[in-house]
Amino acid sequence: MSSSMDCVSSKDKQETASPAKSPWWTSETVAVVTGANRGIGHALAARLAEQGLTVVLTARDEARGEAAAAALRARGLRGSVRFRRLDVTDPASVAAFASWVRDDLGGLDILVNNAAVSFNEIDTNSVEHAETVLRTNFYGAKMLTEALLPLFRRSAGTSRILNMSSLLGLLNKLRDPALRRMLLDESSLTERDIEAMVSRFLAEVADGTWQGQGWPAVWTDYAVSKLALNAYSRLLAARLAGQGVAVNCFCPGFTRTDMTRGWGKRTAEEAGRVAAGLALMPPGDLPTGKFFKWSTPQLYSKL
Repeated sequence: MSSSMDCVSSKDKQETASPAKSPWWTSETVAVVTGANRGIGHALAARLAEQGLTVVLTARDEARGEAAAAALRARGLRGSVRFRRLDVTDPASVAAFASWVRDDLGGLDILVNNAAVSFNEIDTNSVEHAETVLRTNFYGAKMLTEALLPLFRRSAGTSRILNMSSLLGLLNKLRDPALRRMLLDESSLTERDIEAMVSRFLAEVADGTWQGQGWPAVWTDYAVSKLALNAYSRLLAARLAGQGVAVNCFCPGFTRTDMTRGWGKRTAEEAGRVAAGLALMPPGDLPTGKFFKWSTPQLYSKL
């Protein structure tokens, strides 16, 4: 696998995974983790439950999701673990999930958009696969986020969104100068611009011209999905500034999961621990609009 996927710092001591000595959260704090029946999402859900939060574990497959939640409950973790089926690509499923969060839980405090579809082989693409990747990794995360935004409790400094992303989606991977200029112009960039970029990519996949259009060179469909997610996260952070919800992205690095076919430098448990540290960052230290390379914050537009 390419080293370009590796965004892990070599200094483990930089990890922010240790929670604050005086936690800001309680057992009533609700954290939603999507795609959490396995891999990093499952490890992250376990870590949050260990810290005593109420954790909602979601998955598309009901049987696998129920089994994953039961496995965590069997460990006797301090927090409670609940499973709810969710397909982030299905508007009806997203709407039903949001209604359940509102009616059964009374709202939420933390959202981790972890559900994702893996990359294709290098230098290959297909309309079907590209559409699936973009529909899940970008449109799905965006649709769920927008549906849940009204349900955040927005207590001072405690509401936060963490989008699982990748260095493959940073601007330095984009070779089209016009697209880079558009994404860098934060004063005029809109969500419509981002969606138009995604639509253009899918059209070029459909007509077979995508390889010569300046898109990221490695795992292009996956990279474009994360490029769009990063840009949306940046806009959302600016939109919600001063409104009590922080928005950040996290690259877990080249982690040994099913997505990487077991290759990687870190375990899912290690990545989940660092992600949990970011999700539980003390309110006074919590930034917004940042991209975290492992535990080191970066500005998207500077990379």
